Amino acid sequence: MKDIELARLSLEGHSIALCRMNEIITSDKRGIAPMMDFIAEGKDLRGFSVADIVVGRAAAMLFVRAGIKDVYARTLSIGGKEYLEAHGINVTFSELTENIMNRIGTGICPMEETVKNIADPDEGYSALAAKLALLGSK
Repeated sequence: MKDIELARLSLEGHSIALCRMNEIITSDKRGIAPMMDFIAEGKDLRGFSVADIVVGRAAAMLFVRAGIKDVYARTLSIGGKEYLEAHGINVTFSELTENIMNRIGTGICPMEETVKNIADPDEGYSALAAKLALLGSK
């Protein structure tokens, strides 16, 4: 079974599942929190395949920064798709949407807004970390 297929199967009941050569990592945290944590911990995710519930440009940027090779998203934004494809990452999805909305559905997700004009994944990670710190301090 391919890594991306195993990641998809492992997504059931979780928010994200990563797989590389039968090593499976899952998380139940919401949004970009799992990837932000993995990157902050220095976890080596190069070559992993990822299955995620929602992938926008912010998550895509983190996947690129982490060296992910394949992505499956239940819901994928156009911006996320374009970013992944521009960086040579294979991407499949169940639903393609214009934008990722905030949790109450009144506007664009704040993480998406944070990276909308950023191209560099390292700069994107730093901007997302700053935004999360700001939101956490409220």
